[in-house]
Amino acid sequence: MSRSLFRVGARWLGVIGLASASIAGCTSAPREARLAYLKVVAEPVNVTVYLEDRFIGSAHLLQKQPKPLPTGVKYLTFKAPGYFPHDLRVSLPQGETTVKIKLRPIPP
Repeated sequence: MSRSLFRVGARWLGVIGLASASIAGCTSAPREARLAYLKVVAEPVNVTVYLEDRFIGSAHLLQKQPKPLPTGVKYLTFKAPGYFPHDLRVSLPQGETTVKIKLRPIPP
């Protein structure tokens, strides 16, 4: 009796293993294909970049190494000491998007 129960259990495990492997294969490919890469070229050189109020890096670094992000509409904020902050709504499609920005200095 235990022998036939074991065989039934083994068959179910095999089917479950195949199903989960094919599901994982289907979901991981589109996720990678839908990545956007944000490249930032900014003045002054010490601009920091925030994505929806969360720091994601300095513009200097994001110019050399674009940040991988999910595609879609994003809200960016650019800040630097002595300059007015600048908010920007940007749509990030698949692939690389370059944002060029020059902050305005705060008058003395």
